[in-house]
This record gives sequence, C-alpha cells and structure tokens, in this order.
Amino acid sequence: MQAITELALPHLAMEEPGFAANPFPHFDAARTTHPWLAHSNLGFVVTNYRAVRDLMAMEVSMRTPYDQMVDLMGARGTQWARFQEAHILSRAGPEHKRLRDILAPAFTPRKANLHRPLMREVIARLLDEWAPKGAFDFETFASWFPVTVTCRLIGAPPAAIPALRKSMEDLGLSVSMDPRFLPELEAATGVIDAFVLDLIAAREKGWQDGDEADLLDLLLQAKSDGGLSLRELADLLIFLIVAGFDTSKNVLTLTMYELVGRPEIYARCAEDLAFCGKVLDETMRFHSTTTTNRLVTADIAYRDVAIPTGTVLWFPWAIAGRDGTTIADADAFDPDRRQDHPHLGFALGAHICLGQFIARAQLAEGLHLIAQRITKPRSPGPLGWRPFPGVWGIRGLPIEFTPA
Repeated sequence: MQAITELALPHLAMEEPGFAANPFPHFDAARTTHPWLAHSNLGFVVTNYRAVRDLMAMEVSMRTPYDQMVDLMGARGTQWARFQEAHILSRAGPEHKRLRDILAPAFTPRKANLHRPLMREVIARLLDEWAPKGAFDFETFASWFPVTVTCRLIGAPPAAIPALRKSMEDLGLSVSMDPRFLPELEAATGVIDAFVLDLIAAREKGWQDGDEADLLDLLLQAKSDGGLSLRELADLLIFLIVAGFDTSKNVLTLTMYELVGRPEIYARCAEDLAFCGKVLDETMRFHSTTTTNRLVTADIAYRDVAIPTGTVLWFPWAIAGRDGTTIADADAFDPDRRQDHPHLGFALGAHICLGQFIARAQLAEGLHLIAQRITKPRSPGPLGWRPFPGVWGIRGLPIEFTPA
C-alpha cells in the first residue's frame, strides 16, 4: 500500500479562471495518468465516478472542513465565517441529524408535489413579463424563478426579492476559495441575515402554536417546542434560501445551453413534463453545478492507497458523470439513456440534498412551460463561467427566440 502523498499524480489547476470554461478535458487527461486521483493546490481530487461513490460511503471517517475554508479565506471574525461554521452542512452526527429531522417533513416528495401549482404560477408570471421581449439573458431570467418560489414558500414579501437575489448571487462564490471575494461574501451575508431576522420577528408577532401555513411556521413550531434556538432558525432559513437558488438557476441555464443546439429534444420538453425530468437528470450528469470537499478524520485505505487523517479530498459532483472510464458514451447528451450510473448532482451520504424533490419539481415545471413559451431559441453561447470549484455554472447566456 502506498501513501497518497507518495503517488505521482496529475495536477488540476482548478482555481485558474480558464479551467472553469471547460474542465472536462483536464479531468479526462488526469484519468489517463492515474485512474481515480489527481492533485490540486486545494487538496486531492477524486476523478473517478466509482471512487467518488465508494469514498463517500466512508463518510463516517470524514467531515466537512468549513473551518479550514474560513482560515484559507482569511475570514475569521466575519459574519460570513460565523455562518459557514454554523449552517447545517457544517454539522455532523447528532447535531446534523437533529436539524435535518426538523426540516425533513417539509421536503418529502408529497410536499414537493403540493407546491407544483405555485411553481407553475411563478414561472408563468415571469414568462408573461420576459417572453414578449424575443431576446434576453437567460441566466438572469432563470435567477428570478427559484428565489421567487422560495420567498413564497416562507411567506417573504415580494419587495425583498431583488436584494436577496443580488446577495445570493454573491454567496454562490463561497466555495471558490478565493479571498478576493470576501468583501462581497460579507456584505451578502449581512443582507440575508438581517432579512431573515426581520422576517422571523414580523411573523412571531402574530404567530401561535399550531400555525402551519408554510415552511417558516414549521421552523417557528420547532423553536416554540425548544428544538431550535433563534440563531439556528435564522441560519436554517439563510441556508434554505441560498441552497435553493444558485444550483437551481445554474442547472436551468445549463439545460438551455445544451438544448439550443438540440431542437428536437427541446420541442419534446414542451409536450412532455415527464421527459423534462429526464432532460434535467441528463443535464446534471453532463455537467452539474457543485463540487464539495471533505477532511479525512480517520485513516482510510482505498484501492491500495493510504489516505491519512488530515487529508483534504475534493469530490467533483459536476464532473463525475462524464467519467468515460465508467459511463458509456459519457460525452453524448442522451436523456433517454439507461440510468446505470445515476448522476451525483444532489450529492451523496449524510448531506445529500434535502431539497432535491422540490428542486426536481421546480426545474421540471419551469422547463416545461419555458419550452412552450420560448420557441426556437438560439444563442452564441455563454458570456462567461462562474469559478470552479464552488457552485459552478454559466455567467450570462444570451438567447434569441420566437415567443409563442
């Protein structure tokens, strides 16, 4: 068995701006040198689909290193740092289970389906406003959809949406590991923190035990029962608002990016809601939006490699689905493919995305109506890309189309 630090591994310059525009060839090249591992300036990177799944099954020997991320960003003492070390993804064991159990009843498949009329109403109103233009930046358009749905789910006033949207765009850079973004991250955290505390205070004035109108009521009930502190309640709200925004907006934008060159697939989306779900799953396999990391807390042995305590491992959910050494025709976009290797876009393990059923319903309903109202879309391609790693995606996707 060989120590991971003794391996001759390929290097992935993930933090370089050009890497984000097309990371796939870099990962393909890395796998020709080592079948499942690479090195980067941020830690070791697991490049193979099966290795990602196998190692995440050993998550009991790892934790999420948000404290290290705060130190690398030079952010000690900031509001952003406090939130990064307090939110639900930074928790483990009983503390993580306690918070997740409070949220879980609001995020079942049944609950997600009950929200579908709201989702259709929101996207229809946005299309009423945007579709007559015949041309716009699809990424900007898509960004209004998840934030509006989330605000409706927690009973937030519509007037709050523009400031929240701007702050959530900035907070999407949290895992970029680039200290230059810290001023924007700190300002955005302040805006959202003040918003949720005001929202909680306003709701509590008239709230009483047993109220169950929306998600905020569920959290207030947990606080009233002694299961949540005010600070924990606020941090859960911040997390839900942020987590439901960037990934959903980026997946929808990436889907449009793939479909402008595939008119037959796009036309089917207008006709078949179930097919929209297949298209979205294929988009999340083809290039999902997130990459996460773990700090090894107990020595791990895997495929004759010793991974000692203290090692940082990066798991690129956004890349694993294009591993051609595992997945047949990995670079072919095929929504009808057999799901022998399900995408990892909602992560794995104890921290698998709690809101995935709401995200699936929201994205499918959105794509279905968009394809009906925005026909024959064309695009010259992205204006740019968000940093990799972190919440990766397109930064600006101009489209022209024929309004239905």
